[in-house]
Amino acid sequence: MNQMKTVNELNRTFPNPIFPNPIFLNLINIAEREANMPQFNLISFDLCPYVQRSIITLLEKDIEHERTYIDLKNKPDWFLDISPTGKVPVLKVSDQGPVFESAVICEYLDEITPGSLHPKASFEKARHRSWIEFGSGILNSIGGFYSALDLEQFQKKQQELKQKMERVEDVIVGPYFAGSDFHMVDAVYATVFRYFNVIDRISDFGIFEHTPKLKVWRSTLNQRKSVKEGVLDTYETRLLEFFQNKNSYLSTLIAQY
Repeated sequence: MNQMKTVNELNRTFPNPIFPNPIFLNLINIAEREANMPQFNLISFDLCPYVQRSIITLLEKDIEHERTYIDLKNKPDWFLDISPTGKVPVLKVSDQGPVFESAVICEYLDEITPGSLHPKASFEKARHRSWIEFGSGILNSIGGFYSALDLEQFQKKQQELKQKMERVEDVIVGPYFAGSDFHMVDAVYATVFRYFNVIDRISDFGIFEHTPKLKVWRSTLNQRKSVKEGVLDTYETRLLEFFQNKNSYLSTLIAQY
C-alpha cells in the first residue's frame, strides 16, 4: 500500500516521462554540476584586497573552496612554482593547474557557474568592467596614501582619493553600483571601502565628505555576508599593525592616536 502510494505520488509529480517536471530537471542539473565541479584552493594573503575580491566572488557564486594563507615576506618555494608573478591570489584548480591574477580568477569562476555577476547587456558589462579598472586605480592611490613619507605627499594622495571618490559618486545608482543587484564591480569596491574601516579610526580625512551615495553604498557592502566573510577576524588589527610598520606619515598619526 505504501509502495503504491509512493508510485502514485511520483506519477502525479512527473506525469510524462518524456517531458519531466522542470524542477526535477533543474535538481538533476545542479547535482551533476556539483559532482563535476573541480576542487578549488585559493592561495591567499590576509591583507590583500585582490584576494578579498576573489573570495567574495567564490562566496557569491556559492563555490566550495579551501584557502591557504601564506606570508608574502617568506614565500614558500611551492608557491613560486605556481605563481609566475610571485603575487596572490592564485587559484589551484584540482589537477588542472593554477590560475593567477584576480580579474582572471573572478571571470573564470563567474563563467563556470550559473548566473553572472555582470550585467547581461554588452555595453553595461563593458561599463562595469571600466569602473572595475578605476577601482583598481583607487587601490593604488590608497597604497600611496598610507605609504606617503611626509605631509606634502600625504595631502596630495588624500586629495587624489577625494577626487576619485567624487568621480565614482557621479555614476553609482545605489544602494549598489547599478541599483538593487550585487555585481562584480561591487565586490571590487567592497575591498576599497574596507580600508577605510581602519583608516577612519585614525582620523577623519574627509575622503567621503561630498559623497552621500558612496556612504550608503559603503554601508550596504559592509553589511553583506560575502563581504564580511571575505577576510579573517584579525583583519583590522593586522591592517593597523601594517600601517604602523610602514614608517610613513600615517604611521606618525597612528602613534599620536
